[in-house]
Amino acid sequence: MNASMQELVAGVKEKNSGQPEFLQAVEEVAASVELVYEQYPEYRSAKVFERMIEPERVIMFRVPWMDDQGEIHINRGFRIEMSSALGPYKGGLRFHPSVNLSILKFLAFEQVLKNSLTSLSIGGGKGGSDFNPKGKSDNEIMRFCQSFMNELFRYIGPNTDVPAGDIGVGGREIGYLFGQYKKLKNEFTGVLTGKGLSWGGSLIRPEATGFGVVYFVTELLATRQESLEGKRVALSGFGNVAWGAALKLSELGAKVITLSGPDGYIIDEEGVSGDKIDFMRTLRMSNEDVVAPYVHKFSEAKFVSGKHPWEVQCDIAIPCATENELNEQDAELLVQNKCICVCEAANMPCTPQAVEIIQNAGLLYGPSKAANAGGVAVSGLEMSQNAMKLMWSREEVDKRLHEIMKAIHQLCVKHGQKKDGTVDYLQGANIAGFLRVADAMIDQGLV
Repeated sequence: MNASMQELVAGVKEKNSGQPEFLQAVEEVAASVELVYEQYPEYRSAKVFERMIEPERVIMFRVPWMDDQGEIHINRGFRIEMSSALGPYKGGLRFHPSVNLSILKFLAFEQVLKNSLTSLSIGGGKGGSDFNPKGKSDNEIMRFCQSFMNELFRYIGPNTDVPAGDIGVGGREIGYLFGQYKKLKNEFTGVLTGKGLSWGGSLIRPEATGFGVVYFVTELLATRQESLEGKRVALSGFGNVAWGAALKLSELGAKVITLSGPDGYIIDEEGVSGDKIDFMRTLRMSNEDVVAPYVHKFSEAKFVSGKHPWEVQCDIAIPCATENELNEQDAELLVQNKCICVCEAANMPCTPQAVEIIQNAGLLYGPSKAANAGGVAVSGLEMSQNAMKLMWSREEVDKRLHEIMKAIHQLCVKHGQKKDGTVDYLQGANIAGFLRVADAMIDQGLV
């Protein structure tokens, strides 16, 4: 980065000390924005990037709730309304003990660029709580969600801010949140996405992020005249994203050989398909957050305790779990094992050092803000269906998702093309996402 951008980043670090995830995301994008600033000085003079990295609004509130034994607990709730330049704030709610301001600001900042890439009219935001749903009863989760919405409802709406699910927030939680919002506002609107199919949800929404990642991988492979047929794929995680990816990979002829959880990973050389993919859902619904039971159900699989799956020989690696889960050593192993493609399904799952190794080795690389945009894309499609009081078929939604992912890939190629003919997908995603938001901010004046 040049001196002026280094100075800008230094100022962000000073102002946001103690927020490593947010600072990592800003620094990554800054290197790409520097190129735009050189070409379009009007963005620099309008300080577009400086405004973009400052949330429009940060909302923090207490969430008191009562457990089944009558004991009162207090958690902290958040909503980061990052940018409304392109439309209503849009982004998930995460319920997990790790939730803090840094993680949510990082996620919200990434969401702005990701949502921009979809070309839909949605801004970016993120929210959640340090509440841990693991081990809680349905009634406890319902009471927590109702208390959470008692505060959040003041700041959201179908044309203002439309939250969705994320880690710890699935269909059950969205239902409880929506029910409380409806009671408080006395209206039935598309204020949340990820809803049940019988009350405004969209088909393939649970699978959408995983489907979208696989569509992006097919576009990456096509640039080298490759296909998914017969490819060995290592997945991490076992939630909705990994489940959706496994479904689509199996459908397109690839073999998924790993899944993982906090307890370790499983390797299944026969492939995770059919009933095994269905069992992933059973594992997830058990709320135990472990994958070891897979080997009790399917004896041909092997469980490796306390490790990540990136040591397994594979053609394609798709991290689906959490931020910074794939580090420098993991990336070196993937290169040594002749992996040809790493595509990020989780948000920022590769460390900066890992990304550098992957790119320098010439592997195909799909950055998360481009590759995992399928989830929010279908959320945007759900918003459209709600506005028109319609429900599209599974085939229609899947077709639109596929088209959006192909268009995102084309944007990355357009803005990431280098002089030697190769494509820097990270740079392309950052620049393409930035430009659309920046132009909207310029058009709307100093707001």
